[in-house]
Amino acid sequence: MSSTAQVAPYSELRRATLARDRGLREKVMSLEAAAQLVRDGEHVAIGGCTLSRTPMAMIWALIRAQKKNLVISRSITSTEGDLLLASGVSNHVITSWFSQGIVWGVSKIMRHYTERKLARFEEWSHMSMGLRYRAGAMGIPFIPSRSMLGSDVGERVMEQMRSMTCPFTGEQLTLLPALNPDLALIHVQRCDAFGNAQFDGLQFMDIDIAMAAKRVILTTERIISNEQIRRVPDLTRIPFFAVEAVVEVPIGCAPHECYGVYEPFFGALDDYARRVARAPVSGCRQYLEEYYFSAKSWPDYLSKLGLDAMLDACRRGRSVHND
Repeated sequence: MSSTAQVAPYSELRRATLARDRGLREKVMSLEAAAQLVRDGEHVAIGGCTLSRTPMAMIWALIRAQKKNLVISRSITSTEGDLLLASGVSNHVITSWFSQGIVWGVSKIMRHYTERKLARFEEWSHMSMGLRYRAGAMGIPFIPSRSMLGSDVGERVMEQMRSMTCPFTGEQLTLLPALNPDLALIHVQRCDAFGNAQFDGLQFMDIDIAMAAKRVILTTERIISNEQIRRVPDLTRIPFFAVEAVVEVPIGCAPHECYGVYEPFFGALDDYARRVARAPVSGCRQYLEEYYFSAKSWPDYLSKLGLDAMLDACRRGRSVHND
């Protein structure tokens, strides 16, 4: 069993929780400063799902900072997983599916790195990923489930699971180990300077990820006042005391989407897919050099995607949002 699969005792999790700064203080900083909060070798959970609300700006900053040996977990991994592997930032991804998206097929980067034993792709079912984060958020070491019973996916991670006979029904159940990331990266539509976060659309596994993680870095489309947050407190999904840093970064998911703000940049996604189809590793590294290492700033990165593409994505995104 890998070190990241070991379940921390509740007393240890409790100490980490109590050590959090619960003061209502401003936590706004730059992408570069937030990247320095991430330590090499940590387990980093990524919020959102596939192309939705992926914290791409924060991932961009981690790659530029040349972080190493990060263990990445996410409900469904998309192009950000390719970039983290090809850049050398990560060599271990825990997820339920690894693909740019259905129309583009299974990740060629993932296949290259895992088939050659250069990285580890640890696959769980989508339900089990959610349950593992839920167990982590609840502070329990495991959660019983029927998910993955009798599946080939379950057999591949069998050494990390346990089973039990239910004391009430006599049925066999799988025991899924909790996931407690060292850090979570989550993008939201809005939050205040303290880290009280609100988001629209599907919440995916983000609330459980935020509560399971020891620390949270929020990127947000815009920072609003605490007074505005308090007007609709029921919309606050992530509380300030779970958050370590807040970074305001408009269009912070590009070329992925942020519900109600912008849709995916399909032209950019198609361009990336063509590059890796021709030559998976060199194509991805060429993309990294052009869009990540050569960009002077996040606005410069966006300019490389193109103003027309950005305006089109924003037009499409706002057309589905009902205020």
